[in-house]
Amino acid sequence: MNKNILVVTTIGLLFSLQSCKQEVKNDSVITETINPLEKTYQPKVFDASKFETKINSLISQMTLEEKIGMLHGNSMFSTGGVERLGIPELKMADGPLGVREEISRDSWAAAGWDNDFATYYPAGGGLSATWNIDLAYVFGNSVGQELRARDKDMLLSPAINIIRTPLGGRTYEYFTEDPFLNKKISVPLIIGLQDNDVMACVKHFAANNQETNRDFVDVQIDERTLREIYLPAYKAAVTEANAYSLMGAYNKFRGEYLCENDYMLNKVLRDEWGFKGVVVSDWAAVHSTVKTLENGLDIEMGTPTTNFNEFLLADRLIAAAKAGDISEEEIDEHVKRILTVLFQVKAIDGEGRVKGSIATEAHYKDAYDIAAESIVLLKNDNHVLPLKLEGIKSIAVIGNNATKKNALGGFGAGVKTKREVTPLEGLKNRLPESITINYAEGYLERYDDKKKGKLGDITLNGPVTIDELDATKLQEAIDAAKKSDMVIIFAGSNRDYETEASDRRSLELPFAQEELINKVRAVNPNTIVVMIAGAPFDIVDISEKSPTLVWSWFNGSEGGNALADVLLGAINPSGKLPWTMPKKLEDSPAHATHSFPGDKSVTYTEGILVGYRWFDTNKIEPLYPFGYGLSYTNFEFSDLKTDKKTYKASDVIEATFTIKNAGDADGKEVAQLYVSDPKSYVEKAAQELKGFKKVFVKTGATELVTIQLPVKELAYYNEVKKEWLVESGTYNIKIGNSSRSIKKEIQINIE
Repeated sequence: MNKNILVVTTIGLLFSLQSCKQEVKNDSVITETINPLEKTYQPKVFDASKFETKINSLISQMTLEEKIGMLHGNSMFSTGGVERLGIPELKMADGPLGVREEISRDSWAAAGWDNDFATYYPAGGGLSATWNIDLAYVFGNSVGQELRARDKDMLLSPAINIIRTPLGGRTYEYFTEDPFLNKKISVPLIIGLQDNDVMACVKHFAANNQETNRDFVDVQIDERTLREIYLPAYKAAVTEANAYSLMGAYNKFRGEYLCENDYMLNKVLRDEWGFKGVVVSDWAAVHSTVKTLENGLDIEMGTPTTNFNEFLLADRLIAAAKAGDISEEEIDEHVKRILTVLFQVKAIDGEGRVKGSIATEAHYKDAYDIAAESIVLLKNDNHVLPLKLEGIKSIAVIGNNATKKNALGGFGAGVKTKREVTPLEGLKNRLPESITINYAEGYLERYDDKKKGKLGDITLNGPVTIDELDATKLQEAIDAAKKSDMVIIFAGSNRDYETEASDRRSLELPFAQEELINKVRAVNPNTIVVMIAGAPFDIVDISEKSPTLVWSWFNGSEGGNALADVLLGAINPSGKLPWTMPKKLEDSPAHATHSFPGDKSVTYTEGILVGYRWFDTNKIEPLYPFGYGLSYTNFEFSDLKTDKKTYKASDVIEATFTIKNAGDADGKEVAQLYVSDPKSYVEKAAQELKGFKKVFVKTGATELVTIQLPVKELAYYNEVKKEWLVESGTYNIKIGNSSRSIKKEIQINIE
């Protein structure tokens, strides 16, 4: 397990699929298909009809009260079952970073178990920075095993909302600003998770792109933007991954709360996409009784009261049904959906259900593999990295982030784990004993609680930092730097500062870290800066003055070891940014258009020009572009070709090219395929990501790479005809290793 497996395709392509599991720990075989060009993951068949007879029999025996008991929470993380009929509770767990610790049935207090430790996995930002669909499957499959070991049915994950603003409080948890990368990471993750007889609850559907006023803000998006940017990953989750569950978001969309939004839940999700699973509300996101059910929600969860019968889909629904305000047939339909997913994951008639395993060495290895491929090398001007230890007797390690743990923290779900290797611990684990580590905290993580206001107000809510250096801590850092041969500063953020329920106030680094970095660099220029954060920050000055700059994430149980291995060269960095790093906040589209955060309503004025689409189309120079990341070696792209010059709408474009490793270290490169339509009759971005592949290339070797691009991926959504259309004409196919580093370009024609 977790071995490098070399796969030779029929065109002679040799590439490394690191961390791809070949052993199966459950009765559900991982259905991996190697086609002539690339590996794909196939989901389990989701066929509601095969359980229909049993479900109808059960429903016929249930009372109205028993049916409605299944439509709302009967604890913090479960819904009611019907014990006399063998129907269990539907048991849920939070899980963006791994399976959350057990909490009390009627409060947020910890249950106090001593056996609910779990693996802490890298946050969504780290996973997406790998640009590795195989690791996305590993992530889902590994977490799914842990969920089953805790006897849960549903993981409240993944969170796949598009990153619209760099200030987003949940940017660390979400994947990317790009809809194509988003769906390509989401689909294998969901398949891997559900291969373990559990449900993915894909969230937050939809247009939940800010924490500010999230409970009530009314999001206005034109239909084309909705379809092209904000829905593709959700559609793929349903139509390609067979997701068993989605979570309705807090906010409104075009005037209606999303947990009672007929257009989104009925017309789009079920009628268009054919979704057969259940829709669960975000916690306390339900606002009506009859309307909520009729408009598509199935399960109400939340914590407005410890009396779960007071939920809107509890006693009030019983009263509405008895009064004739809603039919029992309508209620039956929602109960059928819940029973269907319970049968699907073998929670009923559960013979052969996956047992799972948790906090194992194999799972820690999974977390390590993801972290190792997520780390982004931003600058390495003097080739200081990988570290050359000859003659080095001492290293100063400076910064609170060298020892900060992020498995828990902030407002939202964390993981109770026995293992979280910090950066300092990772260096101690990897450096030879002959090298002395001089650690200094440098800055204090401090907050001004007097300035923290009510939930949801960006000017008042969230952590307010004290941005002054402590004189003693500063002097300790300067002394450590002076007496050491070199310095590694660990700066950035943490999960107490980047958190659900509030967006950040600015892009400024908290805790006066920039001042600390400048003062330490002044006494020891041989300084490496390592940022640990989930979202962009203003690091323009740091980037200009630091010849060596590394970006890491909230990176799981083995994050410190993975980071040390990258710094020391045991791992060649291959991470790429999944979002654009702006030079200043005003360059980002939601802020350039003054359309964030809105008040009671927010209009996405930038339309389809989200993220790098905005920067590239408007020729705005980012600090670091989307898809950017360096390596310890050099890759050269050449010989870009397509299998034809002219294509029909039903064709698949095959773009082939070579990547040569012209440096002196083996490494992985992410080849990125962008497409532009310069003569389009409608507004389009300057270019859009439409394909990518992560390729392992040995030093001195050349690999032939093929990327498949279905012509239908070139379609835009026509709001008048309400359909996807591919324009005929000439398109530019571009290959590069970031949105601003295009290496080769050719033209094709679409009939």
